[in-house]
Amino acid sequence: METIKRDCQSQVTLEGMITYGLSENGLHTADFQCCEDVVMKAFSGLCKVQVMRDGNVYITESPKRIRNKPLFRDDNSSLSLGQNGQYYFVFTMPQEQLCELPQKLVRQASAIAEKVLREVM
Repeated sequence: METIKRDCQSQVTLEGMITYGLSENGLHTADFQCCEDVVMKAFSGLCKVQVMRDGNVYITESPKRIRNKPLFRDDNSSLSLGQNGQYYFVFTMPQEQLCELPQKLVRQASAIAEKVLREVM
């Protein structure tokens, strides 16, 4: 049998068999076994998978997440401008440090606000 090289830039139709299942932790699985002798460029990614009642499967790769570059940073916080034109202030702290949270939140938010004021003026 001849090995067929396929380019992922175009649509490819392959014959094979798919096995549906449920893993021990309750998550769905689907395994496709190709029956043809092909060589393709391997890839992996986050996808949306739809299994229809008639057994058809539709897989669509999700777009890559665009991370916002922080404009200002502090120890536990950052300010960034999102793709939607909105500013995001993010503050994270371990649960064990709850007693320090109010003081650090106020201090870091004030420090970032001062940096923004200096940029604006």
